[in-house]
Amino acid sequence: MSYEKLAKEIIELVGGEKNVTSLVHCATRLRFVLKDDTKANKGKLENTEGVITVKESGGQFQVVIGNTVPEVYNAIGKISNILSDSKKTSASDTAKKGNIFGQAVDIISSIFAPLLGVMAGAGILKGLLLIASNAGWLETTETTYIILAATADSLFYFLPLLLAATTARKFEGNVFTALTIAGALLYPSIIALKDQDAAITFFGIPVTMMSYSSTVIPIILSVIVMSKLEKVCNRFIHESVKNFITPLISLVVMVPLTLIVFGPIGVNVGNGIAAVMVAAFAFNPMLAGAILGASWQLLVIFGVHWGLVPVFINNIAVNGSDGVKPAAAASVFAQTGAALGVFLKTKNKKLKALAGSATITALFGITEPAVYGVTLRLKRPFIAGIIGGAVGGAIIGQAGTKAFASGAPGLLTLPTFYGPGGQGFMGLIIGIIAAFIVSAVLTYILGFEDPVEVDEPTIDSEETKEKSDEEVLSPLDGTVIPLSKVPDPVFSSEAMGKGIAIKPTSGKVVSPVNGTVTVAFKTKHAIGLVSESGAEILIHVGIDTVQLDGKYYTSNVKHGDQVKVGDILIEFDIDKIKEAGYQVITPIIVTNSSHYTEITAIQKESVREQDKLLSLHI
Repeated sequence: MSYEKLAKEIIELVGGEKNVTSLVHCATRLRFVLKDDTKANKGKLENTEGVITVKESGGQFQVVIGNTVPEVYNAIGKISNILSDSKKTSASDTAKKGNIFGQAVDIISSIFAPLLGVMAGAGILKGLLLIASNAGWLETTETTYIILAATADSLFYFLPLLLAATTARKFEGNVFTALTIAGALLYPSIIALKDQDAAITFFGIPVTMMSYSSTVIPIILSVIVMSKLEKVCNRFIHESVKNFITPLISLVVMVPLTLIVFGPIGVNVGNGIAAVMVAAFAFNPMLAGAILGASWQLLVIFGVHWGLVPVFINNIAVNGSDGVKPAAAASVFAQTGAALGVFLKTKNKKLKALAGSATITALFGITEPAVYGVTLRLKRPFIAGIIGGAVGGAIIGQAGTKAFASGAPGLLTLPTFYGPGGQGFMGLIIGIIAAFIVSAVLTYILGFEDPVEVDEPTIDSEETKEKSDEEVLSPLDGTVIPLSKVPDPVFSSEAMGKGIAIKPTSGKVVSPVNGTVTVAFKTKHAIGLVSESGAEILIHVGIDTVQLDGKYYTSNVKHGDQVKVGDILIEFDIDKIKEAGYQVITPIIVTNSSHYTEITAIQKESVREQDKLLSLHI
């Protein structure tokens, strides 16, 4: 795959470079903030090779790529100015859309996402050292252990420094000033004050000393306020001196303010949230584990799992371990098992290949390709994964498994759950195996609607060319109805041509072919197309709906427009149309049927957008 080609297509389909306010990426997604979401062509993006799916959440337009997202992100940087422009964009700009909760999730994800890779690496090393120590392979007094332990622990000990940098970038503050504030909190003499018996004051103001190594909330609060203070200072201080006067004011104000106010508040809030989560697991660990195991991937889909990441990190920092996060591992391995179930059952070669690669990726903690590309798309496998996650989560919760370092749950990060004596680790292994097997078996038993295999003709296959000269794909999701049963004689008699009808389950019509719009009715209830191969197609949304005069319909194209498969043509409100007394049964007619020797329709009860619908034979 050409990453630059994919990057160019993505930029074009999100509305062009000028429509992008900012762009960041996490483990699998490009997270755009767009000036105008309506300019983005979500349908085309979802059908672009190299794109798994597209999600809109928390004011972000998220393009799910998978493991190659860093390469695509870098390619975007090479062919555009989007990345340099993103660095100039403040949090107030990037979080301006969505509700308060959505904005909070966006801020948290932007702060923590850049650290996930190195955090996982350090977490794996820390877990391996725990195993080596408990197994007697390395003594904690050995210099080899001491060097490796410092390597693993440095990220977590100096976490305020890293969070200072990412928070300053998010809120358009001076990164070096933010790092200096964080450094002051970890300065040896400041740390030593915590153990003094004498009262600590700053110009007579009492200071409650806390331990700030590995903390999360205090430095984030401090840098957010620092960024606001900098903007005020820069507004009023003359340009000739503001480059050093603004940092001076920021340091003199923010370090004491953090020690007096933000530090104690942040530490206590973090401890309080952690205590609530721990209490839930202590009250009924099996139930709490089942709930988190079942719901974790749902939280990931909506992006709200970021709200729990600081809790996990804070628990490890304060207590040395976290008993909440392990249940999330069950959800990861459950969706992995569901993807494997699809791989074993599907007859579709493309889906089998996708499910196979997604299973391997998910085993290492990256579930987006499995969820968005396989299980969620097929529905029942995703539900099987939720059930498997609940089973595994209940086992892990009851076992009292704890995480001793951060990192996305996966095969490589299993050592992070191995603590002194291995307590709860075997419960984790049993739990993830149970989640994996239950989900895979349920997926295989419950089954799913296997996509129809579309055989593409080759140059040497003349027989294939004769059998299927053109395919018309489904423009709708819904139930298939023979044309003879459509309650309108104009269509049921095939007077307008042969075809099929669909009772839609969603209010969107997409193009079933690559071609041109030949008729765009003013009433918006119908549209005519001619394909690149010459098939003339009429899509009529509803029966007698011309009488609505366009009410409850939105047309996205006009006469003469060129369209590709998956382009959105018409959007309509199913419920409103029904309330107005009209049926939404939608005939799809080949109006030049006489040009074909045979037109055959799919033999299925229901279809999804872009499923094979009609085969036209010359």
